[in-house]
Amino acid sequence: MAGIATYIKESFEELKNNVSWTPWPEAQRLMVIVAVFSILFSLAIWGVDTVFSRAVKAYFEMIS
Repeated sequence: MAGIATYIKESFEELKNNVSWTPWPEAQRLMVIVAVFSILFSLAIWGVDTVFSRAVKAYFEMIS
């Protein structure tokens, strides 16, 4: 159990002292970019899914 505690302590020390963090304004700007692209991508997937589901529904209505 002591090994886990040591690992966690060393991990926090590594994060605090050796990791270079992105400045807050840049992180906010990048977060907005990621959010916008995520929304656009989800809308694109929704559109393709809607078109495919209508095509499949029309196909099965046509053959029945």
